[in-house]
Amino acid sequence: MDKELKFSWSEILKFGAIAGIVAIYVILVGMVEAFNDRYIISETVTLGQIALFSPVFLLGYFAADKARQIKSTGFAILSSALVGLVGGIFVAALLFLGANINMRAVFLNVSPDLLKILHLGQETMLGAIAANLIISAIVGLFGGLFALTPHKWSNALLVGLSIVLLMGIMQELMTITFGSKDWYKPIGKFIYAQKGLSWGGAILFLILGAAYSLWRGSGKFRPAAKVAKMPAKQRMTVSLTAWALGLIILLALPKFLGSYPSEILTTVGIYIIMGLGLNIVVGFAGLLDLGYVAFFAIGAYTVGVLTTTGKLATVGWSFWMALPIAVFLAMFAGVLLGIPVLKMRGDYLAIVTLGFGEIIRVLVLSDWLKPFIGGAQGILQIPKPHIGGFVFKGPQQMYYIVLAGILLVGYVAWRLRDARVGRAWKAMREDEDVAEAMGIHLVSTKLMAFATGAAFAGLAGAIFAAKLGSIFPQSFNLIVSINVLSLIIVGGIGSLPGVVVGALILVGLPELLREFADFRMLFYGALLVAMMLVKPEGFVPEKTHARELSEKEPFAPEIEPEAPARETI
Repeated sequence: MDKELKFSWSEILKFGAIAGIVAIYVILVGMVEAFNDRYIISETVTLGQIALFSPVFLLGYFAADKARQIKSTGFAILSSALVGLVGGIFVAALLFLGANINMRAVFLNVSPDLLKILHLGQETMLGAIAANLIISAIVGLFGGLFALTPHKWSNALLVGLSIVLLMGIMQELMTITFGSKDWYKPIGKFIYAQKGLSWGGAILFLILGAAYSLWRGSGKFRPAAKVAKMPAKQRMTVSLTAWALGLIILLALPKFLGSYPSEILTTVGIYIIMGLGLNIVVGFAGLLDLGYVAFFAIGAYTVGVLTTTGKLATVGWSFWMALPIAVFLAMFAGVLLGIPVLKMRGDYLAIVTLGFGEIIRVLVLSDWLKPFIGGAQGILQIPKPHIGGFVFKGPQQMYYIVLAGILLVGYVAWRLRDARVGRAWKAMREDEDVAEAMGIHLVSTKLMAFATGAAFAGLAGAIFAAKLGSIFPQSFNLIVSINVLSLIIVGGIGSLPGVVVGALILVGLPELLREFADFRMLFYGALLVAMMLVKPEGFVPEKTHARELSEKEPFAPEIEPEAPARETI
């Protein structure tokens, strides 16, 4: 018992120290000060405060969950509060040092404004330290209570709080998008205060989110199961109706949302097209490609060279004439990349594809090709696509080209996934030697994966060039490949819906919150780490990966012991 108790106390100190160190890191990188101007609830709770106290909440949750397995529930609650207190000591120590020592010589973000935030409205240093300790302990305690709450209710509360946080963050966007609409004015007046959500709006979203979670978890929300039980003809009718309604909503979005959200949707859509292509290479075929941006650049530069009306003008084609050429050249480049790497796997393949991407970037910047593709100055005056007299000149018009590209690429990827070549890709992903022994031709299968993924990237690059009207080498850095790979991992490797979800999370949300752009890579890294630890299969996992990464043991039927044989005389 003493050993268990000692172990528990050491764990409390460890969890508290981790919470304090993470909170210090969040403070020193400038997140608390940068986010403090964004109110979530009626000038009471800011995003900066949430960033400051989130570490003690999370570590209080983990500490209580672990302490409950060793001791009683009461000890688990006490552990979470003590974890919060220990984490608060770190923040209080930083506040005391910042007030008495000039720390800005080393840490530029330790400014007077930051110290004012850490005072939490207290006038004296003693009051500020006490406030940090008390609030940290209370937040850690809430984390522990959250861990001890039954999963159904804790999950409902988490969904409700997440919706409150999201709607508070999106106040500015909602005002820009719908502020001039007559129907929105009374709704917006009730939901939002001058800064952040009103208390009525916060409570409303909390209740709606929790109620939705409880309803979904009750077993009554099973539309797929209900549709599966319908007769074939009725099932087909329901499916076609759902697709038609979805298409109508997608077509009406630009007019309903306006210019700025449409611009964000077009950017997200371009990444969805690239994600669907890389998902074939990485998710279906299991070939790690870190030079995927090269095919994106080839598609963009092909359209730029063939359509520009500037000083680099050569043939002056239209977008629709240049588009198939861009896709074909990107596909051809995919085959060229695939030929020398046919025998490579894993890290070696990643390094070679990374080198290919860097070669394309260097060629684009080189003086050798400058007379043809503009070098560092890029290609300007790329005309917008047009059909007859209709010109796709703005984001609300370009949205429809991006949507058409997503539907086309998504349909092709969906058909390939369950076709013979798709099953060959998946077999090769699991084990190349076994796949080859079963009669799969590895050379043609790999080249098909590289060519298909590259074609999709070329299509995305062509739309990207037409959307911007000018392209520059800085738009095709390695980070583009990393972003596309990240959205696949977050959404679910090998999952087509997961690509859409990953793009919305990793591309859409940062675009909505441009003032947080400095911390985008930090969010990417933290989200990837969290996903690998908590949900490695992704938000919308493919069935195969979900089974592989599940901790559950495969089903084994119970075998009844044989009855003992009767003794015979």
